[in-house]
Amino acid sequence: MTGQMRVAMYYSNKDVRLENMPIPEIGPGEILMKIEASGICGSDVMEWYRRDKVPLVLGHEVAGTVEKVGKDVTRFKKGDWIVAAHHVPCNTCDYCHHGHHTACKSLQGGTNFHPGGFAEFVRLPAINVDRGTFPIPEGVSFEEATFAEPLGCVLRGQNKMRIKHGASVFVIGTGISGLLHVSLARAMGAGKIIAADISEYRNDMAMRFGADYTVLSDKDLAANLIKANGGKKAQNVIICTGAIPAIKAALDSVDKGGTILFFAPTGEGQTLPVSINEVFWKKEVTLTTTYAAAPADHIAALELIRAGTIPVDEMITHRFGLADAQKGFRLVAGGGDSVKVIILPQE
Repeated sequence: MTGQMRVAMYYSNKDVRLENMPIPEIGPGEILMKIEASGICGSDVMEWYRRDKVPLVLGHEVAGTVEKVGKDVTRFKKGDWIVAAHHVPCNTCDYCHHGHHTACKSLQGGTNFHPGGFAEFVRLPAINVDRGTFPIPEGVSFEEATFAEPLGCVLRGQNKMRIKHGASVFVIGTGISGLLHVSLARAMGAGKIIAADISEYRNDMAMRFGADYTVLSDKDLAANLIKANGGKKAQNVIICTGAIPAIKAALDSVDKGGTILFFAPTGEGQTLPVSINEVFWKKEVTLTTTYAAAPADHIAALELIRAGTIPVDEMITHRFGLADAQKGFRLVAGGGDSVKVIILPQE
């Protein structure tokens, strides 16, 4: 297949241009995927993370159809509905053998599809086709299927936390990741769930998707979280923002023997000096984090979506074609009255 396609070329959060580039050619074991829907991720608007690589086509939460298959591809055929992971593990290194697939060098930058999900077509390399491409279950829409990657990341994080049935959960930051954490924790049998954000709009959304109470993030965040929990600290705290005050509040609001999941990255170069003895040693607090999602997480996430366990379709607040991708980036970067923004490349 030859010819030109439209892409949303990223230069900065305020400069996303509709441009043309050649439709990728595919080789043996590869797939040309027609993108029907692509979600904007919070990481897509981290300018400090992108500035040395621009211009580029972003977008990794993708769903679409098989347009063309390369030689030796037998699992998929033209017209199949699929989702694809942009990073996949090697399955042969020590990290993979010990279950740490998302620490694998291959997953952490060794694989990617070309040029990116905010395009009409992408080329899926053979390794991505082999272990990072999944059929969309019957009854799941393209837009819903784009949540396989972000929900997979959330699922991996909560699996690592091992939230016990009936345990209290504080979710700090109620953007899309926070809402997915709230919804998943509720579905998995958590006890009281309290969410916090600087936005009343997003806190209202958190109530809609399973939170018992919400509080506005301010200088008294930890105290307000504890008050909303009947004067008790939480057994599980999930940080879905990189704001240092929120991280400090998490440290102050976790109970003895509790767990804090650092789900979101901070800004560039930020550090947090804390007292090891007072914060961790005496309280036996566990700090953990997860990066990305492994293939098994994608598959499990797709099943949760298929079963309707997590109502991801209700989290979509805005949809744009490629020509209006800039509007979507501004919404996500601005953190205003939006939750999930979907780009529809074929419109």
